[in-house]
Amino acid sequence: MKHGFHPGVLLLVIFKLRGTFEQRIIGGQEVDPYSIKYQASIQYNHRHYCGGTLIQTQWVISAAHCWRPSSLIKVVLSEHSFSKEEGFEQELNVTKIFVHFNYNYKTFNNDIMLIKLSRPAHLNANVQPATLPTTNTPQLFGRTTCTVSGWGVTQIYSYYLSPELRAVDVEIISNCQKYYYWRITDNMLCAGSPTGGKDSCQVSASISILIFCLLYLCAQNMNQNLE
Repeated sequence: MKHGFHPGVLLLVIFKLRGTFEQRIIGGQEVDPYSIKYQASIQYNHRHYCGGTLIQTQWVISAAHCWRPSSLIKVVLSEHSFSKEEGFEQELNVTKIFVHFNYNYKTFNNDIMLIKLSRPAHLNANVQPATLPTTNTPQLFGRTTCTVSGWGVTQIYSYYLSPELRAVDVEIISNCQKYYYWRITDNMLCAGSPTGGKDSCQVSASISILIFCLLYLCAQNMNQNLE
């Protein structure tokens, strides 16, 4: 496991509001195929286990709890349905993984890592990197709507993983400390639905929510230091 990734802005971690710690896209719907062009599927033994976001042609960002030895995982881009081979998939090996140097697996503080692909992704109509924010990007406040995407269970208490990519809109919740106290750090941000019925947890959504929320995540440092 490589360490040393040291982002300069905020790390955004999706903290579930209720339920067990499992992969979910609750209250969402299937997206149009290939409409989320930065979406990555991280796979172990040819099985999806975590989501990620393409941020440069050779770099994917994901959660640190998704770490596996680089030789054992692959990143698949231009993926929509796991139930069939669609012919547009790009399967790439991984050469390096950089876990945040201060990641805490017990509290999930700084739960973030960078994945370097063995070769640049081929950018086309289905594959494009997400746009990182700049110093001029407005800050995120409560009630900001974000879109979470991933392959996860679609109902509470279900173990059935959706084979198709799904998405759900959630709101940034600004007063999480009121409910979770010390469990929420300055490196975390809560998102969910005030009325319930919408959720994204752990593996499925992973880091993809960061993008539609204009991820506040190592913006300048990442742009300058990824080579």
